[in-house]
Amino acid sequence: MIYWRLFAAFLKIGLFSFGGAYGAIPLIRDVVMEEQWADEAMFANLVALSESTPGPIMVNTATYVGFRQAGLPGAALAVLGVILPAFVILLAVTIVFQQLLKRRLVQAVLKGVKPCLMGVILSTGVWMALSLCLGGGIDWTACGILLLLVLTALVYKRLKKADFPPIALILLAALLGGVLY
Repeated sequence: MIYWRLFAAFLKIGLFSFGGAYGAIPLIRDVVMEEQWADEAMFANLVALSESTPGPIMVNTATYVGFRQAGLPGAALAVLGVILPAFVILLAVTIVFQQLLKRRLVQAVLKGVKPCLMGVILSTGVWMALSLCLGGGIDWTACGILLLLVLTALVYKRLKKADFPPIALILLAALLGGVLY
């Protein structure tokens, strides 16, 4: 039963996620919370861990949740569920790729999805920042790390006229987390 639940839950995530992992985080959160596979704090740690390890966030999350719930077979089924829709869709799209992209309706849909996706990603970031700083009791260390990372990125952009490299930001966050926790 758990194997089917893992596969079906992550298949749902794979089917209804647009725009990659950051757009999928709210859906992953809903499914994981509904199934009671993690609480809020565990989910925040899961997202952080999934972002820090190599590979796509959805696959990393599926692997971790599946393994935690049902061992290696659970991890394999959860990963299969989350990647199967994208695989099938990409396979189908590549067959008719050139013709499909020339259609005005497809172009209009893609242009309409982009701002919606940006809003979902922004709301996810705001939710994670607020839950990190305000959820259940203020974790002042986490708020300090968040503030320091934001300030570092802003100062770097102002001085260098370029974005702070994401890899450097992740490494700085990991270093600060390791030192302060």
